[in-house]
This record gives sequence, C-alpha cells and structure tokens, in this order.
Amino acid sequence: MGRLGIFFVSLGLAGTAQAADPAPDHFARFATEVQAFAARDRQAASDATTLFIGSSSIRFWDLPHSFPGVAAMNHGFGGATTPDVLHYYGDVVAGEHPATVVVYVGENDIAEGRRPEAVTADVLALLRRLKADLPQSRLLYLSMKPSPARWTLWPKMSEANMAIRASAGTIGFQYVDVGSVLLTPAGTPNASYFRPDGLHMNAQGYALWNDMIDDLIAPPRNQAPRQASVS
Repeated sequence: MGRLGIFFVSLGLAGTAQAADPAPDHFARFATEVQAFAARDRQAASDATTLFIGSSSIRFWDLPHSFPGVAAMNHGFGGATTPDVLHYYGDVVAGEHPATVVVYVGENDIAEGRRPEAVTADVLALLRRLKADLPQSRLLYLSMKPSPARWTLWPKMSEANMAIRASAGTIGFQYVDVGSVLLTPAGTPNASYFRPDGLHMNAQGYALWNDMIDDLIAPPRNQAPRQASVS
C-alpha cells in the first residue's frame, strides 16, 4: 500500500448503556470489519492519498463522490468508541505516514454514558499518540456533532468539545467545528441534514462537511487539481 496523504479517524454513534471499562470481548465485535481493511487495501491503488478511519459518520461518507480527484481509503467501522479505535490502533494506522490526520471521535463515547471529562481524556490520548507517532503529519480534530436523536446529550458533547479545543495548541492539532453548520438559526439540530433515523447525516449534511474540509484535504502539489466537491 502506498504512502497516504490524509488519515481520517472517526467514530459514529452507539447506544446509551451505562459506561464501564470495556471487557476483553467487547472489542471482538469489530474484529472482522477491521480485518477487512487489509484485504481492501491490497486491492486499492498504490497512489492513495487519503485514508478515512472511524465509524458510521465515516463509513457512510461517499468519498469518491464528495472529493473527486482524491484517491481515498475508507476505514470506517460503525459503532466504535475512542477506546475501540485505540484498541485497533495498529490496524487502522497500519504503519502509514500520512501528510494529514483528521480525527472524529468521542460521540459514541458520550452516547454510551461516559462522562465528558473521561471522553476528553480518551480523545486527547488518541491525539497525543497520533502526534507522537506521526510528528510530521498535520493533525485535525473534527468536533462532535449534534443530531436530533442525541440532542439531549448535546450539552455533554459540547463540554467535551470545549475541553478538547482548549488543548489544541498544547498537543499541536487543529480543531474544526463541524457541528455548528448542522444547527438551525434557533440553535437546534436541522433535521433536513439527517436521515430518517435522526442520527446519521444525509447527502445534504455531508455536503456541508465537504465544503468545510475540501481545502484541508487537497492533494499533494505534484497531483493534478481536483474538480469542485459535490455530494
């Protein structure tokens, strides 16, 4: 597998069970899905410049349509939390040295009942590890997003978002607010950007994200310019 230009880490949403340290067999539910990454990578183009990692928010992202001209690998696995990504870190990072790492984690953690301060600690641990392992990579963190199905949890997500943002300068990552664009003028989730489940974004929601990060995932200068993003 060739050198990757962008590295995306993301998490989707899970249930609302009371949080606890994961049991050893907790991680087994993702084993098959994560192991499939290697098989897909062997079939991918050797000049891939982007790698998306995480859960449903990434897994459902139509990368070729959203970012034409950018060769992308999607390592999204639905329902994951930050501890899940840390557990499978070696598989999702896969020894690559991307130019940019984009991280979207924490939302599932809050949905599973973890306290904002605990989620913040886990997210920052992941960001520190990425920074240490990939010191030359640009590190971006996409904020946790609001959704109709999880609106009651938004205060906790916002608390964690603020704490994570406060550490950006210390750790050395860029915080990207991808949640505000999903709100109505009244400050509530805009249902028109979500699927009927009120949890996952639809094409209109992803279009907003496409516009926000389009310039951040531009291909290396030795590649031909991309077409405009679509969704």
